Amino acid sequence: MILDTNGLSALADGDEALESILRNANELAVPVIVLGEYLYGIQKSRNHLPYRRWLAGFLPTCRVLSVDPSTAEAYAKVREQLKAKGRPLPANDVWIAALARQHGLPVLSRDQHFDSVSGLTRIDW
Repeated sequence: MILDTNGLSALADGDEALESILRNANELAVPVIVLGEYLYGIQKSRNHLPYRRWLAGFLPTCRVLSVDPSTAEAYAKVREQLKAKGRPLPANDVWIAALARQHGLPVLSRDQHFDSVSGLTRIDW
């Protein structure tokens, strides 16, 4: 399962609603795009040090997904499909969707716009 930024943030905050979802996950993956968004979000937080410590302990337990040429192909397809539907997504979310399709993983996210991406399963909590 791929963690979107809001999923990663909820996990960092100890959202108990995620317990059963995470217990059933075979794998947790964090796209490098999500990592960047999360780090950007916490850098101005007054709690940035505890969040950075939590992240340093969490990252070794999951797979960090990087962008490669196959991801770029998936990105182009996702973006074209969304354009044809008239349903654009924020650019970073297109990359996250492309990684999800490339790796055949669902996305843990509260962002309903992921539902517009064919071949992608979004898990909400």
